[in-house]
Amino acid sequence: MGPNLSSVLRVLSRIDEINHQLMPNIYNQAEPVKSKFVEVLQDVNKAGKSVNFRTASNISGKTSYTELKDVIDDCAEKYNVDNELIRAMIQVESGWDTRAVSNKGAQGLMQLMPRTAAMLGVTNPFDPVQNIEGGVRYISDLTDKYRGDIEKALAAYNAGPTRVDSGNIPEVSKRYVKNIMAIYRRLREVG
Repeated sequence: MGPNLSSVLRVLSRIDEINHQLMPNIYNQAEPVKSKFVEVLQDVNKAGKSVNFRTASNISGKTSYTELKDVIDDCAEKYNVDNELIRAMIQVESGWDTRAVSNKGAQGLMQLMPRTAAMLGVTNPFDPVQNIEGGVRYISDLTDKYRGDIEKALAAYNAGPTRVDSGNIPEVSKRYVKNIMAIYRRLREVG
């Protein structure tokens, strides 16, 4: 069984939030703080070990890539989004937990905010099919808006297009993008 990266991401995100509140001057520097998760993933890659993202969990609400492969493949084709990007997003967003709810109210596998879900026609954000369809459609729309710039699209998915458009991308969103891109690259290498 591979490492539970979603728990690591949640802990790192919470640590970043606390550090940002306690030491805002450090987090407002021009140079972004390095993400420990990305460094760990790079070390794993250097060691030649492969991270198993297909591991299913028996915990209620947990699912796996294998269980959702057909849905992901269909949405990837329908919205012209790489399958591996969808997998990386779900891994970072919810750790494959269909019942995940963030402290800000984002719901389901791809962590859709209620207003965004409603805008996308998602009536049950905890339904994996609806959630993935909505999330993939949204990242596809954002990728179009930012003319194929996946990193800007991911930042907008996380922080909102208004923040990206204003150039005011929070550090936590920058780390979010780095984490997804690291997993995305790794999944593309593995195939």
